[in-house]
Amino acid sequence: MIKNKSIQIILVDDHTLFRDGLKKLINAFGAYEVVAEASNGVEFLEILDFMTPEIVLLDISMPVMDGLTAISLALEKQPNLKIIVLSMYGEEEYYHKMSNAGAKGFLLKDSTIEEVQTALDTVYQGGHYFSQELLMNIVSTRQSNSNELSSIELSEREQEVLILISRGMSNNDIADTLFISKRTVEKHRANLLEKTECNNTATLVMWAIRNKIVKL
Repeated sequence: MIKNKSIQIILVDDHTLFRDGLKKLINAFGAYEVVAEASNGVEFLEILDFMTPEIVLLDISMPVMDGLTAISLALEKQPNLKIIVLSMYGEEEYYHKMSNAGAKGFLLKDSTIEEVQTALDTVYQGGHYFSQELLMNIVSTRQSNSNELSSIELSEREQEVLILISRGMSNNDIADTLFISKRTVEKHRANLLEKTECNNTATLVMWAIRNKIVKL
């Protein structure tokens, strides 16, 4: 848990009651503070014209402007923005679209408050966080369609890096854990993406779980 720092958050969701409840819970953490709210993507983008939050919790399905469009436009304004997507649904389609758009995390709206805090801490520190329930749903669906494992061979070090990536760790944290340089971690990450033909971290994590390198 992160302490002794006020990390600014924007909540973007069209349901006022949901925002109010989540805001109270997040502010109770101590390290985080909800400094602005928006009910749709357009309002959110307007806020970004005069505010630079550290994390955004953003709903996928909103009126006026959907979450996918909002993420793309928001990252054009502030490329370093860390966005965690909120959704009622755990479909793989949403997972890939939001990850490809640049989201750093994906939470289901029925997640526990402990998982919300874990997601905030992980993303703030430079990692990625994906709802465990979401991953289990996607992987179980994939495995029911095919039980075949990939024939791709990974080195022992690549497997170590992949396991830590799947835990949501940042490149810096992985480097510290394995006692290697950040540049070496970046090279391993790039090799893993190339070998597995995955186009982002989200897809790579699912590949690792399906191939039983990582267990949920």
